[in-house]
Amino acid sequence: MQRSVAGRQVILGVTGGIAAYKAVELCRRLVDAGAHVVPVLTEDATRFVGEVTFSALASEPVQRSLWQEADPIPHTRLGQRADVVVVAPATARFVARYAHGISDDLLTATVLATRAPVVVCPAMHTEMWEHPAVQDNLEVLRRRGVTVVPPGEGRLAGGDQGVGRLAELDDIVAALSAAIGPKDLSGRTVVVTAGGTREPIDAVRVITNRSSGKQGHAVAEAAAARGAHVVLVTTTGRPVPAGITVVRVDTAAAMEAAVLEHAAHADAVVMAAAVADFRPKAPAAGKLSKADGLPDLVLEPTPDILAELGRRRRPGQVLVGFAAETRQLRERAGAKLAAKGVDVMVANDVGAPRTGFDHDTNAVTILGADGTCREVGLTTKAAVADAVLDAVVDRLPNPGTTEAQRGGAQ
Repeated sequence: MQRSVAGRQVILGVTGGIAAYKAVELCRRLVDAGAHVVPVLTEDATRFVGEVTFSALASEPVQRSLWQEADPIPHTRLGQRADVVVVAPATARFVARYAHGISDDLLTATVLATRAPVVVCPAMHTEMWEHPAVQDNLEVLRRRGVTVVPPGEGRLAGGDQGVGRLAELDDIVAALSAAIGPKDLSGRTVVVTAGGTREPIDAVRVITNRSSGKQGHAVAEAAAARGAHVVLVTTTGRPVPAGITVVRVDTAAAMEAAVLEHAAHADAVVMAAAVADFRPKAPAAGKLSKADGLPDLVLEPTPDILAELGRRRRPGQVLVGFAAETRQLRERAGAKLAAKGVDVMVANDVGAPRTGFDHDTNAVTILGADGTCREVGLTTKAAVADAVLDAVVDRLPNPGTTEAQRGGAQ
């Protein structure tokens, strides 16, 4: 469940990029959700959108100057009253000034004067987004605790395609909600797996699947936002926010070794990875060629990591599995729930439109060993991640519970 913004003071910063028009809809969504929204526009932002539009939709009129307010220190006042600051879109210029502490307008002065969480949503052309200077500046902000919502890929202002368009508003709202939400996983350790394993056939070929790792990474990021110490065991090279411990693996065996090591002291384990069911029994040391003829490919089962976790689980530890299916969703997921000895099974219909592998959206059914069932309709993978973690939080013992009490509760 996304954390409610109702009653929260939100400073909405808008900078001078073509995506500024999307900030109008973001403003409307936040106000409709009950937030008190104060728009702060840069001078360049007004070249793309009008002040009147934001003033009509927001909770207060637009502010854009350090010098035209009755209050002699507007940036301090705004920074102190904010529950969260979101900058959408954030240009490369804004990112650079924020990273280097240059406060030459109201918006940059406000983000430097606040102790509230700050969410930055970059939007720019692909070449600018990929420039090392921009990436270095964003990394500086991440290290300082700023939430960076990366841009999406698609049609850009110039008519070409690429990475750089403002993230979807659902993802921005989810990041903003997470930034101000309760830290209900503080002091907890959560292990998350992501991606599809790759089992070697020879030196260059592998058996794998279509998993992109997006859902697992979303779970890891959401858990970190909720205060957890997160260990992410992943097969992908996807970027990971600062503060998450990353273990890169390839095969099911390597994933098993990493997960069992870190799960030994974890409060919860979320197995979102798509682990191959079979692997070649004797992979070739070199590359096979057509001249060698068809390989004698003998397969053997890979380790059942989730079942092994179920056998080794500590008292009070919460285990979550994912079941990627294309038919008989609930029946198959329910059978796995019982067989693996886990607390929660997330059933994922990977054959349905816009769900499952490599999509930015998903729809799942969350089944509990206690008989609970929650349907999560088509939404962002960030929202699905929060729904999964809600199920984890509901099942974690209170921090003060003793080991004896935990064992008696099993």
